[in-house]
Amino acid sequence: MNKQEAGTFNEYEKELRKAEKKVAGEIDPGARALVVAVGVLVAMVSLVLPHAGEATGLDVLTMSSKAQAEAIKLPSTIFVYLLVIFAIGFSGLALVTRRWVLALVALAGTCISSVAGLLAVWTRNTVGVHDIDTPTGAGIGLYLGWFVAMALVFHWGRVVWNRSTYHLQVAEDRRAEAARREAFGMSLQHPVAPKSAPASGADAEKSDEDQTPGETPEA
Repeated sequence: MNKQEAGTFNEYEKELRKAEKKVAGEIDPGARALVVAVGVLVAMVSLVLPHAGEATGLDVLTMSSKAQAEAIKLPSTIFVYLLVIFAIGFSGLALVTRRWVLALVALAGTCISSVAGLLAVWTRNTVGVHDIDTPTGAGIGLYLGWFVAMALVFHWGRVVWNRSTYHLQVAEDRRAEAARREAFGMSLQHPVAPKSAPASGADAEKSDEDQTPGETPEA
């Protein structure tokens, strides 16, 4: 292989590695993409439904007068913000861009959202120490958003786990390929001397004719 062929091969190898790296950073949710898309839509619907009394998720998000009248606590506010950022924002971006990093962020965020949703439901159904009146319980919007967050945790977890397994397999294939190339390079550095071919019948007869009469061949 001359220098020009070696340079062409190296350029091709670089382009192949770039394409492989790009594919390795993408996800293929398959049928789960539809489930996640429906989950994002349901999370958006939960914001317009009551979370506590007459206060909707948008009221909790903006801390309007209705939210203040319902004595919305901090866990409910945190849950709504996390639901908007991760269950709607990052989940939608991960579906559109198919980036594995965004799917991982969506998974982590929806995990935290699920815990925050549990605390939000608990605070709406628990009377505080200094509260005199029993607060209104959790509304349909709060329950719906909480269930959507837990569903997204399951589906994003499966997608991220499958991609992580693929990354490990790609890394293993790269190590095996590097070991094969290293062994091939070492074999080129120590070439084996070619064996001399045995003399053909015509060459042997010519050698016998060249000998002078009475001269015996050496043993």
